[in-house]
Amino acid sequence: MKEVQPMRVMQVIARMNVGGPAVIVDELMRGLDKNRFEEILVTGYCAEDESDYLDEVATDILVTRISGLGRSVSVLGDIKSFFTLLGIIRQFKPDVIHTHTAKAGVLGRVAGLLARPQAKRIHTFHGHLLNGYFGSFKTKFVIITERILARISAKLIAVGNQVQVDLVEAKIGNTNQYAVIFPGLGELDVQSQESARAELGLNLLKTYLIFVGRLTQIKRPDRLIDIAWHLKRTHQSVEILVVGAGKKFEELQMITNAENLPITFFGWRNDIGRILSAGDIALLCSDNEGIPLTLVQAAQAGLPIVATNVGSVSDIVIHEETGILTEVSSFGLIHALDELLSDPEKMVQFGQAGRKRAEALFSLQGMISTHENLYSQVIEKEN
Repeated sequence: MKEVQPMRVMQVIARMNVGGPAVIVDELMRGLDKNRFEEILVTGYCAEDESDYLDEVATDILVTRISGLGRSVSVLGDIKSFFTLLGIIRQFKPDVIHTHTAKAGVLGRVAGLLARPQAKRIHTFHGHLLNGYFGSFKTKFVIITERILARISAKLIAVGNQVQVDLVEAKIGNTNQYAVIFPGLGELDVQSQESARAELGLNLLKTYLIFVGRLTQIKRPDRLIDIAWHLKRTHQSVEILVVGAGKKFEELQMITNAENLPITFFGWRNDIGRILSAGDIALLCSDNEGIPLTLVQAAQAGLPIVATNVGSVSDIVIHEETGILTEVSSFGLIHALDELLSDPEKMVQFGQAGRKRAEALFSLQGMISTHENLYSQVIEKEN
């Protein structure tokens, strides 16, 4: 009897900077059944102002690094990384090439088509670049590029329902090509609020709003400054805790220090469970999102959520049930926070409902099993 060989899966992502895509790729590398799947991870390097998930968290993951595959766009660097990808694909001979993030999606799918056309190309949209990233000309170019790439893709994955809707409306692929796979997370290491605050040196009597994310323009951390001004005037016992770093970090710190605003910056941390356990409300201020894992973690910790209603945030936050979804503005966020801060009972109810939803929809094993089934289906369809 002929021995069944494991299916070979190549995960390709431009860079493993700290954030949702890196977490999902890491979990796929760890979680796929090793008897059925043989995997390699191919990625580039993070920029100097980014934290590398492979250095900070996933230090044990084996990885193939390609110089030039990271965030920056360079004609020479991109061509070099493309030819390196070609060589890796020819050597590994994958059955499935699964790309993540825009740049890796372009280079990985085209390289796969040329180097191993029989491999099934799958791309995950962890969000999209249709709103908030570029001007109209670049956005149109992105759309045209993704339409072409969809034609050489066996399957497209959207991390949330609204992400899929937006992409289909832009005529990037068709509905039948898509699978919506919610990200899955392992159990969060939570503790009592009292012990978490003691370990972090926080005031037991204050109310803490938690923001976790990259401090970049698309995340709109400047809205935290507007919220802090409001808190300083009207809620003296409320403070914002910011977990993350990025291009806006120093600017936000300077404004906070100069104006004595109620914000504390933690930088990147590995003890997110502890920080969320210490908090009372989770915040998201973005102009655009896929499905932010930080909000899934907040829900796991039992926190009510106040978030701008963008991307697939509504898959996590059910308005007036697990939190409050707002218009995309500082005013909307402030109004929602005032509502929650004035009703502690509602905060508890929202937090409990959010935890139950996170447990039901965002399980780690559910995400892994769905990916395993998808990989098997695209191969079996060919056979």
